Amino acid sequence: MGEGRKSYRVKVAAALFVAVPLLFFAVKSCYFSGKSWNGVDEAVVEKIAKEHGRQAAAPLLDPGSGDLLLFLFLLAGAVGGFAAGYCWRDLVKKND
Repeated sequence: MGEGRKSYRVKVAAALFVAVPLLFFAVKSCYFSGKSWNGVDEAVVEKIAKEHGRQAAAPLLDPGSGDLLLFLFLLAGAVGGFAAGYCWRDLVKKND
């Protein structure tokens, strides 16, 4: 019983040894970066539109600032994944 507990402690210590520094540096680099990241519209669409002599037009449905559309896409994927997982046996069963 002692060997299993010792092995578990070693695995947890190794995982923490890797995870804590990674988390620290990820948070540090994001928090202290100083500048915000450009969205896809600014970084890609507007740049290509200017290169071709056109102005970027306002979207038909403006979600406002932030990543609301990205969050909605994530939420739809999560709901779809849950539905597919819940009905997995019905989706993959063979019709004989």
